[in-house]
Amino acid sequence: MSTPRPVLVVDFGAQYAQLIARRVREAKVYSEIVPHSMPVADMLAKDPAAIILSGGPASVYAPGAPQVDAKLFDAGVPVFGICYGFQAMARALGGTVAHTGDREYGRTVLAARPEAGVMLRDLPSDLPVWMSHGDCVTEAPPGFAVTAGTAVVPVAAFEDVAGRRAGVQFHPEVAHTAHGQEMLTRFLYDIAGIEPTWTMGNIIDDQVAAIREQVGDKEVICALSGGVDSAVAAALVHKAVGDQLTCVFVDHGLLRAGEAEQVEQDYVAATGIKLKVVDAADRFLGALAGVTDPEDKRKIIGREFIRVFEAAAREVAATGDVEFLVQGTLYPDVVESGGGTGTANIKSHHNVGGLPDDLRFSLVEPLRTLFKDEVRQLGLTLGLPEAMVWRHPFPGPGLAIRIIGAVSSDRLEVLRAADLIAREELTASGLDRSVWQFPVVLLADVRSVGVQGDGRTYGHPIVLRPVSSEDAMTADWSRLPYDVIARISTRITNEVPEVNRVVLDVTSKPPGTIEWE
Repeated sequence: MSTPRPVLVVDFGAQYAQLIARRVREAKVYSEIVPHSMPVADMLAKDPAAIILSGGPASVYAPGAPQVDAKLFDAGVPVFGICYGFQAMARALGGTVAHTGDREYGRTVLAARPEAGVMLRDLPSDLPVWMSHGDCVTEAPPGFAVTAGTAVVPVAAFEDVAGRRAGVQFHPEVAHTAHGQEMLTRFLYDIAGIEPTWTMGNIIDDQVAAIREQVGDKEVICALSGGVDSAVAAALVHKAVGDQLTCVFVDHGLLRAGEAEQVEQDYVAATGIKLKVVDAADRFLGALAGVTDPEDKRKIIGREFIRVFEAAAREVAATGDVEFLVQGTLYPDVVESGGGTGTANIKSHHNVGGLPDDLRFSLVEPLRTLFKDEVRQLGLTLGLPEAMVWRHPFPGPGLAIRIIGAVSSDRLEVLRAADLIAREELTASGLDRSVWQFPVVLLADVRSVGVQGDGRTYGHPIVLRPVSSEDAMTADWSRLPYDVIARISTRITNEVPEVNRVVLDVTSKPPGTIEWE
């Protein structure tokens, strides 16, 4: 992908490294994350527009603690240090970092100096910021002006505007720091001199050109799952090469109510994409008959998906020279995998299983530099339906792993009905975007006693599992309003005869997972 010069976020083990990169992009500046172990020469080879040194858990004086190579500051690249990065920067440039025994964690009041410099200019003199440190800078490096302190820390911010360098002890990237995004933006624009050109329009133009150069006149195939990643990736490739792209949608019969129709009708209407639909519901249900072990379910679904996709790919290949496979890889996937390369292997969480080794394509990964929120913005810009762009993450094996017990057509219909009610009420309450994911689980092998009408019932329980998360690595249960939960429960027990009890899962991740199976 053709991209502007990056702002490199050097990760010193910070929990906020990805957040820093996201905040830079929110300022319409392109960013990439690199490990602190990367040699300075390799960083500079990326021709960075600026470098941001992240926070981290270590003490700069601890044995083996990561340090900043002083060569970094000889290259004339603008540098901004945050928390640990601030201390490592100060030490490398001749300042003093001390372990005073005074710690600051959480909300702290920052006192800006009268000579507040560029980043704190015209901001309130007493500013709440988010701190997390034990060591502190007690003396700024030569040539730096101290622009702020706290009751504990004499040097909480410094700047060398002529050298295009600055740093802060606190975390401007978190929402708890007042005016934090404004400070970060001032570094990027006013100190580093970067133009804000990372926009959806530019991303689309750059990516369309890159796809056309990569693909040429060859045919392209995409496994379309209905999720936002594959939908946006396919729409972007289609904008670049048109009918050279064929999307294959394998309907395994395990989707939620309305989702197959959304792919087959709404998506095609919005994009004009050439879509091959494979109705394989009976095949998948037959293979899953009587299977209760969740790992067995996943393996069966993955195996059947591969076979169905192979057959569809051969049919598509019979009509053209298919050399390329579109994959919806996102930037967090690239970071977590160390930047992987190679031939196709559809991620298990992206669809439902990996492609076999002998099914070879060159990958087209138009989203590999983007975060999830950027993908959604891109989808809207490309004109995709909002319902698809804002669709909650959904597991490749679908409702099969939200039925605790064997999967059958009857049980799928019960779960679809309950799930649809939950989604309708969440949407009606305007809470769709405040919840990361909302699994609805059918305890198919459990019966609970109930009273409906004048008689006792033995129905199935339904579990509601609304969760909030940034990246699905950790999650907490969403505190939905009680009246919303009550409406969902009442409607399910009234409208789904097989269900007589609704329960709420209030487990965080860890120790629980988002899905039950």
